Amino acid sequence: MVSMNKLTTEQRARIIGSLVEGNSIRATVRMTGAAKNTVTKLLVDLGEACVEYQDRVLRDLPCTVIECDEIWAYCYAKQKNVPDEHVGEFGYGDVWTWTAICADTKLVPSWLVGERTMMDCWTFIADVRDRVRGRIQLSTDAHATYRGVVGLVFDNDVDWAQLIKHYQTTKVGPGRYSPPVCTGATVKTRIGDPDPSRVSTSYVERQNLTMRMGMRRFTRLTNGFSKKVENLAHAVSLHYMHYNFARVHSSLTVTNDDGTTTKRTPAMAAGVADHVWTLAEIAGLLG
Repeated sequence: MVSMNKLTTEQRARIIGSLVEGNSIRATVRMTGAAKNTVTKLLVDLGEACVEYQDRVLRDLPCTVIECDEIWAYCYAKQKNVPDEHVGEFGYGDVWTWTAICADTKLVPSWLVGERTMMDCWTFIADVRDRVRGRIQLSTDAHATYRGVVGLVFDNDVDWAQLIKHYQTTKVGPGRYSPPVCTGATVKTRIGDPDPSRVSTSYVERQNLTMRMGMRRFTRLTNGFSKKVENLAHAVSLHYMHYNFARVHSSLTVTNDDGTTTKRTPAMAAGVADHVWTLAEIAGLLG
């Protein structure tokens, strides 16, 4: 096994590559030969470095169309199995991650690991406001807390609509997992004059799938959940560092004047990076 203080940049990059591709801590240990505590410590240290870097760099963004959503996970135990001494304590049971995505650049400028409460909604929306350059069009789902927050945070200087989806449940056999089927959606304009053709939560919901595929802690119906909410937050931070700066998107590829093409990451499309980051560069955030 390899200890943390003896890891080279190349070894750190291998561990990072394993984690951001959706492998668990134990799978990463088996694949890289690093000790479990070494992998966990790298995740914690690098997660802190990633959130500090992105908090500093993702400012004054040119994003004009933003979609927001919340994705569920759990820590320590399912909500129904939380021990009595931890009932109502954050980090035990249900945990919600608030996410925002730019519909044009696919950049994720803001996220928050917390609870589905008015206070966390306020913190999240205020952070979104502070990172964009001017007036935006905002699309959210029908979660009620947005209605008490968005107008106040933006001082009504926003074009905001909620996409209210309608679902129909189908009875299945006992123990089977069958999500409800979406039968339609209603657009409700809340503030300003949002462009109806751009009212959508499709990109941010697709980002939810990317999170579940890229972080083992978010995979449904497995035992790969986080035991500590702090480690969940570090994993999310690392995930978005890789997603924003190192993962190219085919929809962002541009054709140059000479006929060649340039593959771009969301950070490049948003103008906060000039190249595709490598895993070694991400590891380099630790100094």
